[in-house]
Amino acid sequence: MHIVLFDIDGTLLSTGGAGHGAFKLAMADQFGIAELGKVPFSGRTDRAIAADLFAMHGVDNTPENWQRFVGSYLEDLRRVLPKCQGRVLPGVEGLLEELDRRDDVAIGLLTGNVREGARLKLAHYQLADYFPFGGFGDRSSERTDVAAEALAAALQHLSCEMDGNTVYVIGDTPEDVRCGRAIGAKVVAVATGLPDAEALAAAEPDVLLDDLADPSAMLNLMT
Repeated sequence: MHIVLFDIDGTLLSTGGAGHGAFKLAMADQFGIAELGKVPFSGRTDRAIAADLFAMHGVDNTPENWQRFVGSYLEDLRRVLPKCQGRVLPGVEGLLEELDRRDDVAIGLLTGNVREGARLKLAHYQLADYFPFGGFGDRSSERTDVAAEALAAALQHLSCEMDGNTVYVIGDTPEDVRCGRAIGAKVVAVATGLPDAEALAAAEPDVLLDDLADPSAMLNLMT
């Protein structure tokens, strides 16, 4: 069985800034912080981003404050998503349809989004039904932990052990390459997010694509 784990933002879709906007609204609503400051978002978990924002603005990084933040963030995300000019990225729908037709492929998520945030984004763009399992950014600041969670979820979904399965991670950042390697995956990097092709090439993925409009090099890995 081929286990294919997709990142969301910059790989499957662009939300037109909805995630960042919802982060900003939640920090303002819950902690009175009007400007986020220069905290990197790309390739990171929501938990890590929130922790950096808390540290920057003097908010105690407690479970209670995290729950305050994430509850507000999800409500804001529901409101913001329809207002932003986002889109499904080139080739994504065709590739998902092709993989979904195959009986030797299981499709899941490996994303820094919190689970419900991932569901909201994918549902808004009518992609949620493709992904019955995944690893998410609710608990850990480390993408490698999310990768391990995603692999464990895949094996549970398939009711099998790792033997005989091949794992693939599809993402748009060097961090996707790193966390894919941590679980022994083959990695396909797509230059549809913030990092450019040169930065992705330096991370040494197995395949580097401009986008998923022509995924043949990726599909050749799965023969």
